[in-house]
Amino acid sequence: MKLDGKVALITGASRGIGAAITLKLASLGCNVAINYAGNIQKAEETLQSAKSYGVHAKIYQANVANYEEVEDMTKQIIKDFGRLDIIINNAGITSDHLMMRMDQEAFNSVIDVNLKGTWNVCKSVTRFILKQRSGVIINLSSVVGMSGNIGQANYAASKAGVIGLTKSLAKEFASRNIRVNAVAPGYIKSDMTANLSEEITAKVLENIPLGQLGEVEDIANAVAFLVSDDARYITGQVLVVDGGMAI
Repeated sequence: MKLDGKVALITGASRGIGAAITLKLASLGCNVAINYAGNIQKAEETLQSAKSYGVHAKIYQANVANYEEVEDMTKQIIKDFGRLDIIINNAGITSDHLMMRMDQEAFNSVIDVNLKGTWNVCKSVTRFILKQRSGVIINLSSVVGMSGNIGQANYAASKAGVIGLTKSLAKEFASRNIRVNAVAPGYIKSDMTANLSEEITAKVLENIPLGQLGEVEDIANAVAFLVSDDARYITGQVLVVDGGMAI
């Protein structure tokens, strides 16, 4: 898989899965626009690592939940790179509570970043990629968006919405040679799972046939395949990367 000369935008790319995706794409020759919300130190670290592959890389601060910030970022990326071939909607947050304890802010904030943020980015790039008549969009969903999860009604709803958005855009954009797919991670070693207790981790592992948590590189490898020409005939699909948990 080679992505020489391609340009990718990766949201939430300062750390975790986003950083892993960024470095995987850079290793394949892809120029990268690295979005971050607030952690500029981590964003700079990802930037320097990406540049070590000899590609063009820049960082862009924007809150994906704010459409005006996203639109300004997109315009600047087009100005800086001249084109945009790959869009990875990875930015996401959690705010876990049982329904009886979940307030409107906890629900709205997760929906705004995870679902509306994905829509904001897709909307902002639409004009450019339709004019190019080429492009690939990958939206990060979750197995929770397919199965639900106790204490994560907001997160599950946002990730289920991402799947519906993905399938709809795949149908809309196909005539312009633009593919849209989703990747649904299971339990991955990242900031989001770092605070799980040993007891909860043990219970999680009982439900994973492969018997281990995934690595961020597992998601990056799946994304790299879907954006490559090897996946040229795949669109509107959800690739589940969960060690068999959702079987």
